[in-house]
Amino acid sequence: MKRSKRFQILEQRDVNKDGFVKEWPEVGLIAMNSPSDPEPSIKIENGKVVELDGKKREDFDMIDLFIADYAINLDNALEVIEIDSTEIARKIVDVNIPREEIIKFTTAMTPAKMVDVVSKMNVVEMMMAVQKMRARKTPSNQCHVTNVKDNPVQIAADAAEAALRGFDEMETTVAVVRYAPFNALALLVGSQVGRSGVLTQCAVEEATELELGMRGLTCYAETVSVYGTERVFVDGDDTPWSKAFLASAYASRGLKMRFTSGTGAEVLMGNAEGKSMLYLEAKCIYITRGAGVQGLQNGSISCIGVPGSVPSGIRAVLAENLITTMLDLEVASGNDQTFSHSPMRRTARTLMQMLPGTDFIFSGYSAVPNYDNMFAGSNFDASDFDDYNIIQRDLKVDGGLQPVTEEEVVAIRNKAAKAIQAVFEGLGLPTVTDEEVEAATYANGSKDMPERNMVEDIKAAEEMMNRGITGVDVVKALYKNGFEDIAERVLNMLKQRVSGDYLHTSAILDSDYNVISAVNNCNDYMGPGTGYRMSEERWDQIKDIRNAKSPEDFE
Repeated sequence: MKRSKRFQILEQRDVNKDGFVKEWPEVGLIAMNSPSDPEPSIKIENGKVVELDGKKREDFDMIDLFIADYAINLDNALEVIEIDSTEIARKIVDVNIPREEIIKFTTAMTPAKMVDVVSKMNVVEMMMAVQKMRARKTPSNQCHVTNVKDNPVQIAADAAEAALRGFDEMETTVAVVRYAPFNALALLVGSQVGRSGVLTQCAVEEATELELGMRGLTCYAETVSVYGTERVFVDGDDTPWSKAFLASAYASRGLKMRFTSGTGAEVLMGNAEGKSMLYLEAKCIYITRGAGVQGLQNGSISCIGVPGSVPSGIRAVLAENLITTMLDLEVASGNDQTFSHSPMRRTARTLMQMLPGTDFIFSGYSAVPNYDNMFAGSNFDASDFDDYNIIQRDLKVDGGLQPVTEEEVVAIRNKAAKAIQAVFEGLGLPTVTDEEVEAATYANGSKDMPERNMVEDIKAAEEMMNRGITGVDVVKALYKNGFEDIAERVLNMLKQRVSGDYLHTSAILDSDYNVISAVNNCNDYMGPGTGYRMSEERWDQIKDIRNAKSPEDFE
């Protein structure tokens, strides 16, 4: 058959390298409004929920039981179930009705009612709602700092640069599990070189992750996963109660933490029960609220390819972020795993959170090249820093980052590499050579770094844990080796465990260790002139990209 040249060209476009599927509700391949999604309902007797979304209490599975007993504000539940969902959706978008009034109703909804309400909104209305409903007024951002070799010198340098660029939280993980203590150590030190007050985590197996936090080598955790069907939950040898217990273990040691979930997880694990991805995700968000956890990392995360393949899937991702805010939780809104070959699709997906602003626009912007990203690659990576900064400048939007100069980056990377060199020396760990410091100072990624003796490193990392090394030992090593300023910063991060102030919803720290959270920085958006507005100082910072010409350049 003779082919249309236009269609031949279109077939070669990046977007047509992506995978797409038609809706298949029976297996859960439907983003929203599955025929099997339940109708909203609730009945309460003697202060106890006896019917939830069409299911009687004697038929509850463990997720239904947990949500019914812990996750719904029963004071207004009978009232809100009777209000038309479109009317509620309009109230949420209405700039004349304050967030605190809306929260009384949204926290009293059942999961099915919540999904019905957000289904009434288009994406622009959802973005308006997110701008109003997010817990903390000031938006922020989180990044990934990893590399394929688990090179601690590179991690320290990359973390320092990322802090300089504006990230308030940083997450690392490992290529080799036993490297975890070194990665956590390097991220902690490097981040504090870049800016005091940055929060860090190391995403590994939960017991190890908790121990690293208790040792003072990490500040928070977020990779504690919850699921929307009982069968998938059981496959992980977990229950909502065991996850709640783990959350309390973190909080009791002064560690900030949030759960992780995402549309599409149950489909991938083969037990979606015919429900829509958004309905099952709503149940995950309710589990998070019921467990008393301050927030949730959602936005499909590592499952993004599933909703990204079906109609309205990216809309459903925005909807799950919105539901999290409507339940008065912190939201780290995804954007952290690439899902498309198309730069246009990746940008469109990101703008859904970047424009209205969320607590953390990315739950993992890759601060390194994607070939070094051990979380499977991010929607944006280090090569996109300039694009991101210019989008902020184009639209006068605060996406949490700012332009930096090459001189600033080189200097801060060098200091971080030397700081981790000093820590390794002070703790009796394998030598960090001057060659490694020099390479990390100027490197883009692990391809630019000399090889380390991985066998020696892994052995030393295990010995470090066996020796009982803690954050206090890191402080001593920094102080004794000429990095008194960084020692003080790490010590101040350890003090946060005692005060526990950053356990408040949506908490971050500024460079003076002041907590900025939903308590003292509550979102008060009610239309133009309210809510978060960039200061002139912040706007000047965002405008100052390095390749913009000044009047003096033309004299």
